[in-house]
Amino acid sequence: MLQITFSPEEQGPLYEQLYRAVAGQIRAGQLGAGEKMPGKRTLAGQLGVSVNTVDGAYQLLAAEGWLEARPRSGFYVRPYQPPLAPPSPAAENGPARAAAPARQWKFDLSTGGVDTGLFPFRTWARIQKELLYSRPGLLAHGEGRGDIELRAAIARHLRAWRGVDCTPDQVVVGAGVEYLLGLLARVTGNPITALENPGYARTRRILHNNGIRCVPVEVDGQGLDPEALAAAGARLVYVTPSHQFPTGAVMPVGRRSRLLNWAAAAPGRYIIEDDYDSEFRFDVRPLPSLQGMAGREGPVIYLSTFSRSLAPSIRIAYMVLPLPLLSRFEAAFGGYSSTVSRFEQQTLAIYMDEGHFARQLARARGRYRARMLALTAALEEALGAENTRFYGRHTGLHFLLQLHNGPDEEEMVKRAAAAGVRLAGLSGYYLARPERCAPRTVVVGYGALADEQVGEAAAALRAAWRG
Repeated sequence: MLQITFSPEEQGPLYEQLYRAVAGQIRAGQLGAGEKMPGKRTLAGQLGVSVNTVDGAYQLLAAEGWLEARPRSGFYVRPYQPPLAPPSPAAENGPARAAAPARQWKFDLSTGGVDTGLFPFRTWARIQKELLYSRPGLLAHGEGRGDIELRAAIARHLRAWRGVDCTPDQVVVGAGVEYLLGLLARVTGNPITALENPGYARTRRILHNNGIRCVPVEVDGQGLDPEALAAAGARLVYVTPSHQFPTGAVMPVGRRSRLLNWAAAAPGRYIIEDDYDSEFRFDVRPLPSLQGMAGREGPVIYLSTFSRSLAPSIRIAYMVLPLPLLSRFEAAFGGYSSTVSRFEQQTLAIYMDEGHFARQLARARGRYRARMLALTAALEEALGAENTRFYGRHTGLHFLLQLHNGPDEEEMVKRAAAAGVRLAGLSGYYLARPERCAPRTVVVGYGALADEQVGEAAAALRAAWRG
């Protein structure tokens, strides 16, 4: 039985109020399937509204499937079955757990942080503002591999600083290394891929999610072992030769040549060279890239990002494809749109072309080098020079710290966390055989550590590990 009352507090035209009231009664089961609705004039008289108001509500209800209009007969309620409630997460996966709030750390010694104070806010904003006013065409779609201006700027930078031999056509810009690795999985045909052990657990997760089987290959003091690679049965290998993550080992020229020979020994083999932080080398100029040794047609895919040199949230990464893979890439992704804003791309291109990027890198190297030296000195003083040993300080934004005496690694990380210090143990980066990890060794990142916190962080670790 239809029962309608209008409330002066309810918002919207009367026909919408009538529509909501009728739909609500059908949804609640107060009006059953097949029940005939009052005639428009009858209901209008009962409610004290115009016939047009009732007609507008009935027409809307019929259009949405609540009512059925029958010629010369009137409007009837259509069958309605309430949707079933989805199973609760607790029923599928056990008791539901609330997400834990992000922890606030006193001292962040993780490896992913950067010094946000180094970001060129004024220069970046000026360039972007000029582009917004002068280049409205950037609102349209650009090239899928990235705007040619940015790809050309990247190619020039890589040629000057890393010895990379490429043309702008070989450069592909994308929103993060994760995205680019997903593209590579398709382009290279999902081969078995060798990963450094220890190494990036994130890389294994990304490749696994793209259908690639990963096998760990041992790392020593010179980086990935080519002999172990040869026995792994892989066609693709992911390496960080300029600053192995996380050990900091640098792959010498002789081993790089053996790695290139491995790739050249069979068709379809490729090396992914992740050159993630080679711009921050503090002692001498880094060795040329593997890609530079192999050349444009060589079997090396060069991969890097601006996350450390600018900021992680900029989300601009890039890869350099060898010429034999370009046609395969175009066939698979030629119709894709770029995943990076064109305004960000053009801002970065101008920033690089005007020389700001080179000057910022020089400034950042000086800042990070001073912080690394201050932190290692503070740790030696706090923990004892005879009790500390550092590895991989020459490049990048992290190093390894090993204690000769003290708690084991797990206890080091646990006690540091209790003292508000965020860092990770080296064994956590092992993809297999963590028992081979050096004892009492942690990975110390200093990119996000404020200069004035250096002494306090070292003192906190002393109290945690020696107190």
